[in-house]
Amino acid sequence: MPQGPNILGASDRPLSFEVANPEQVGISPPDNRMGDSLRTWVRSLSVFQKEALVASSQTGLVWRLSSDEGPYLDGHDEASCPLSFLTVGMIASYMNEITALADQQDVAIHKLRLVQDNYYTMEGSMRKRTMVGGALPVELIVEIDCDLEDDALNAFLLNAVSASPINGLMRGKLDSLFALSKNGQELDLGKAKRIAGELYPDPGDQFDLCEIKASTLNEPLVESQGITPKKEVSGGTSTAGSSLADEQGRTLNIGGVCTLREDGIKEITQLQYSPHGTSFKLLSEEAPINGGQGRAPDANTYMSAGVAFCFMTQFGRFVKMLDLDLAEYKVVQDSHFSLGGASSGTGEAGKADPLETHVYLKTSETDDVAREMLDISEQTCFLHAFCRTNMKTKLKIKRT
Repeated sequence: MPQGPNILGASDRPLSFEVANPEQVGISPPDNRMGDSLRTWVRSLSVFQKEALVASSQTGLVWRLSSDEGPYLDGHDEASCPLSFLTVGMIASYMNEITALADQQDVAIHKLRLVQDNYYTMEGSMRKRTMVGGALPVELIVEIDCDLEDDALNAFLLNAVSASPINGLMRGKLDSLFALSKNGQELDLGKAKRIAGELYPDPGDQFDLCEIKASTLNEPLVESQGITPKKEVSGGTSTAGSSLADEQGRTLNIGGVCTLREDGIKEITQLQYSPHGTSFKLLSEEAPINGGQGRAPDANTYMSAGVAFCFMTQFGRFVKMLDLDLAEYKVVQDSHFSLGGASSGTGEAGKADPLETHVYLKTSETDDVAREMLDISEQTCFLHAFCRTNMKTKLKIKRT
């Protein structure tokens, strides 16, 4: 049965919208180190329901996004799951770079559709503190009709994929950095690596100050598409509460399908194969500075929110499975990306700095337990594992 109130379902606000008054809310992006730096605030609304505010230094826009979990975590299934946001951001970014490189090289693309699969693992026991999240190579199918010969097309697409900013989180091994606050007081860390700078102020309830900027699109930025068609996934799960089992050895598979509409909007269908769940359609568009109109969240916004959402879910899982007290929890995450190598014209591969995350806990547990909450959440977070795992995107070309 779903846990906690269905706050997202009861709200009259859309799941996703542009924030009209970021100055009043108090959120601003970090200094732009490499091309685009994003600050992501996330708070828990009720058990596994969360909301994020994401501010970009390059675009100047702030987006509000929402996330929930399905029956596998006793969630309400009101919004897209955390892992889907990274998949959506990745596939949108790949579409950006492919189309930009085609423009630069005068490659005529007649048809284009991207199909992506992200895979993750969860192994071990939560009670024994041996549970570890992992990330596996990404699979990308490019369905395309263009005039390039096979070898030239393969090289063209490989260059476009490596140009995506997400390449910076995938190539090499980036250990995330953290700072921790419990009940308003900063704590020394346990196993986690410390951010070089000071702990940021807790954003508190400033989320509630957000005002909605009217959208020029006559459709929601995210909407449910019903249950994802079933697909055989080795080690996959589908049963209610399966993600709360103490002993786990499972594989997760989140899919995405991206098409570029005539109006310039990227329409992405997120598919939840394992744990089996609901599919959502999400829209994405780059800001005017990047050649779009900024009518929907951009790729970097989705990717940044995805990591923070996933990390927050691990806090919820840990305290729920061990029956610990955690009355409130929030994070402020800074992510730093280079510009897209094709879309910015640099021709370089995408780069990124380690993620920097400030954690704020309100709990009656001891300082040591608070430190353990952070350590276990990082240890079991699929997307922090994604950052510390050196991997490539496996590319497959399908002529249409």
